[in-house]
Amino acid sequence: MITDGPAAARWRKSSRSAGAQNCVEIAILGDRAAVRDSKKPDHGALVLGAECWAGFLTAVKAGRLDG
Repeated sequence: MITDGPAAARWRKSSRSAGAQNCVEIAILGDRAAVRDSKKPDHGALVLGAECWAGFLTAVKAGRLDG
């Protein structure tokens, strides 16, 4: 976990968020992806390695995390 993120990180929201404020944001950090809560960006971020991030995206796209 990182608490303040790299200064050069470019955080972005999903295009599907339609401007909503209750989203997650992502920043690509080389071969890792950082994810944080858009409402509380100062509370840190979860950093995932490339393999873990790819697995997460695959699960999301397949609908396995729909609740």
